[in-house]
Amino acid sequence: MSETPVKQQSTAAFYGQAVASFAIAMAATSVGIYRLDTGAWVRAFLAIAVLYLVTSAFTLAKVIRDRQEAGQIVSRVDQARLEKLLAEHDPFEKI
Repeated sequence: MSETPVKQQSTAAFYGQAVASFAIAMAATSVGIYRLDTGAWVRAFLAIAVLYLVTSAFTLAKVIRDRQEAGQIVSRVDQARLEKLLAEHDPFEKI
């Protein structure tokens, strides 16, 4: 009747690369802020700004994913309704 789309899953290599990339970027940024030739207040401000940027990036990614998943659900419900109407329709039925 209807084709159920296969849920795409990331490979273990892609997941590992993403985690490693995130860890390396956070470590490099942390070392850079720590070794910055400036006062403690400036380093603390930059560290808080980086943490805020990371949390807001995670939140944005989640919101985008949730919106995409909601759109897919609505599309599947609409498709099921259309298939039901087409299955119930008999073009040779006398009126």
